[in-house]
Amino acid sequence: MSTRATAARVAAREFAADPGGHLRDGAARLWAPVRHHPVFAVILAIAALLRGIAMIGYQPAMYFNDSFDYLHVAMKPYPHPLRPDGYSFLLLILKPFHSFALVIGLQHLMGLAMGVMVYALLRKRFRLPGWAAALATVPFLLDAYQIQLEHLILSDTMFTFLVVCAVTVLLWHDRPTWKVAASLGLIIGMAWLTRSVGLPVLIGVLTFMLIRRTGWRTLAVTLAACALPVVAYAGWYKAENDKFAITESNGIFLYARVYKFADCHKINPPVEQIPLCTEPENRLPNSQDGIWNAASPLNRYTGKRFSPEQNEVANAYSQRAILSQPLDYLRVVAHDFLRVFRWERTVFPDKATYQQYEFGKTSSALPNWRMDSDNTAADEAVAYERGRARTQVVEPFAGLMRTYQDHFYLRGTMVGVLLLLGLGGMAVMWRRIGGLAFLPWTLGTGLLLAPAATAEFDYRYVLPAVPLACLAAGIAFAPEVRGKVTGAFRRRRPAVEAAGPEPAAERVEEKVPAPAAG
Repeated sequence: MSTRATAARVAAREFAADPGGHLRDGAARLWAPVRHHPVFAVILAIAALLRGIAMIGYQPAMYFNDSFDYLHVAMKPYPHPLRPDGYSFLLLILKPFHSFALVIGLQHLMGLAMGVMVYALLRKRFRLPGWAAALATVPFLLDAYQIQLEHLILSDTMFTFLVVCAVTVLLWHDRPTWKVAASLGLIIGMAWLTRSVGLPVLIGVLTFMLIRRTGWRTLAVTLAACALPVVAYAGWYKAENDKFAITESNGIFLYARVYKFADCHKINPPVEQIPLCTEPENRLPNSQDGIWNAASPLNRYTGKRFSPEQNEVANAYSQRAILSQPLDYLRVVAHDFLRVFRWERTVFPDKATYQQYEFGKTSSALPNWRMDSDNTAADEAVAYERGRARTQVVEPFAGLMRTYQDHFYLRGTMVGVLLLLGLGGMAVMWRRIGGLAFLPWTLGTGLLLAPAATAEFDYRYVLPAVPLACLAAGIAFAPEVRGKVTGAFRRRRPAVEAAGPEPAAERVEEKVPAPAAG
């Protein structure tokens, strides 16, 4: 009999002899983490409770306009021209269960896991006190809009989870082995296939590894492991569309960025780009209207909507506009980037879109737009669920989440404070180019800047940067950074203060003259 089987039999006999003792031991083992991390345990429990209330209050899930594109790919897999299919693969894997609630439950677990990773890094790797490490997780664990984003059938939660996983893997190991590097590369590759902005994440990670003087073999393994899923996906895209790519939408989204300022009188476009021109008085209110509005100039362009030809012309036109009007481009990028840090959360880009980011009193009917010649969006949602797919608002749980969302959310100004704290910690470590905070701070800032530079501001694009900003801010209070600050302060004290009080023998006492005789 094997050693494992013998051990199992012994354990079974011991349990039969004293079942109460074994149950007490099991309970003690489960209680031990709570005793060692009480503040974080309370925060995590509250975060889990809020997510549970959301799942009961809004069944089985909530939807955004993009949800049905991801779902369409999961029902009939094909490489989507606008967005990579990473999130659709998750829906496809979970499809046999026919449960949107399972998808949402998994996304809420991803949100909680991000809190655990940030806390573990700050507590174990950077040696922060338990209360301080726990406090750093509050901005995203208890943010109502983060909880609502996790409750949407959207790629953002999965993408953020993968990026935080990558940062955790890299920061946890001073000198990553080839196995760690391979895991890191695969995680980044999956993040890239979940959202196209994963490419800047890869660049940021490789830059950090170069600064940390990671060996070239480790860099090569990371890059090769990342390329493996990405190249395989691009090969599939080529087989379907005769082009080696992940998407063919970069030009279309960039057109949204230049739509609000491009002046054809200044850029002098060639004939094939002239249909994309718009006079200032005829422009639609928002940059995103340049893509999605029925009156968009893209709809005046002959040919199939979102076709490779349309993307190519839009890309050439947008680049011409940026090169001809660089100051106008920088102005709109700065405006959208700074919008992130506003205190008030205003309705943007329009009421219909903004309401999809809120826990509502009622739910809308599933859209009836056609996904293909046979099915509407509603048809596919019902087929995936094999039952009622429309969001059901269940009171009083839904009301609790609405009230919570009215008061407990992260203000844009608070995001700015987190980034400033992280930047302060990096400044102290300037000799080491910001130290370990360089990675989460640059990735977080980059995730905020990328939409402003390539499309337009959107509230959902802010939230993936928050866990990284919290991590960078926490690192700013690590003992190593505090030691640098204390050391610099001591070196700059005045010489007299540093030398201490004068010896008594060397003190010159001031003589007070006696009063003159009257």
